[in-house]
Amino acid sequence: MTALSPEAPPTVPSSSGNGPVGPDAHDGSGARRFWRAARFPALLAAALITVAILMSLGSEQFPTGHLEPGSVAPDGTRALVNVLSEDRDVEVARTSQDAVEEVSAAGDDVVLVVFMDHRLLPEELDRLADLDVDTVLVRPSVRSLAAFAPGVEMTGRELPADFLERPVEPRCDLPAAEAAGPAYVHGELYTAPQGADAVGCYPMEAGDALLQVAGNGTTTTVLGNGNPLSNRLLDRGGDAALALNLMDAGTVVWLRPDPPRQEGGATITELLPAGLRWSLLPLAAALVLLALWRGRRMGALVPESLPVVVRASETTEGRAALYRSRGARDRAADALRSGFLERHAVRLGLGPDASPEAVVAAVAERTGGDPRGLRDLLYPATPDPYTADDDGLLRLAAELDERGRRLR
Repeated sequence: MTALSPEAPPTVPSSSGNGPVGPDAHDGSGARRFWRAARFPALLAAALITVAILMSLGSEQFPTGHLEPGSVAPDGTRALVNVLSEDRDVEVARTSQDAVEEVSAAGDDVVLVVFMDHRLLPEELDRLADLDVDTVLVRPSVRSLAAFAPGVEMTGRELPADFLERPVEPRCDLPAAEAAGPAYVHGELYTAPQGADAVGCYPMEAGDALLQVAGNGTTTTVLGNGNPLSNRLLDRGGDAALALNLMDAGTVVWLRPDPPRQEGGATITELLPAGLRWSLLPLAAALVLLALWRGRRMGALVPESLPVVVRASETTEGRAALYRSRGARDRAADALRSGFLERHAVRLGLGPDASPEAVVAAVAERTGGDPRGLRDLLYPATPDPYTADDDGLLRLAAELDERGRRLR
């Protein structure tokens, strides 16, 4: 029989016959142990990355806003822009300067479509009106009408609750409107001055929903509402045909100005009223005085280690010696009873404000004692029979210990 050395672990023959195999070989290599430890975090991280990628694929953000050319919401105009882009160039401008540059670069075959012109300054409107290109004004402001179509006035507004069931007939000889047919153009109505070279279409009681004014070789078309151009109504009636006919040019410059931004800005101090700023002075003075009053100690508070270690029992012994030297048996008795109640109130299911009757009843039920005797023990009458002499205090401590032992 072969003897095994106690200093070395036993070896067993390898199945391949290449030599002995130690016990560490059964635990696998270091890489395998690392994989066992890291596989769960790696799988969790891979799952989170996969979920994040899948969620990001459907999180494309589209711009929003009324008649926004990139909005897919019902009040946006992305559908119309896509249709126009099939056979003509659509250039979206966000400022009047961008619109001027796009119109200048497009040449002669261009139409300018202006939305939300109330965001433009009067000098910007005048500059756009001087471009001498065909223009479509969608629900223009009074200032815009004065710049592009002098004399044209808004004379009414008609937008009934059931307008989606009542398309309006063009009733005019304007080719763009005649080819489109009935359209849902309810909104603001306009009237041209006498003698003006203007054509009104889609007439209603107070005026025309579409008015085209010619002058200086160009035309200005006023449309009283942008609803026919929106995604919600573009496929109804002749709305789509009307929009395509009004914007019949090689290049459509779509001007929807961004909201004006204030240059610079006031600081927080400037926005505060002067009275509030001056009131901070007495408040700061009051805080300084309060700090001086409350911080009158010399130097900062620092922890100080005790010169000696005092046993916890010495406090009890010292207080007992004081009580004994002054004959304060009543104080000692109160301390014994208070300590008993504080230690066992939780076991009795009582709160700190429990009445003496509730405490006596609970102790009697748990220990089987006489309620009357427990009442004299815990809440004695005056004079206290346990404070007549030192032996009475010893009896009190012994009985309280006994009750505590029973409760435990």
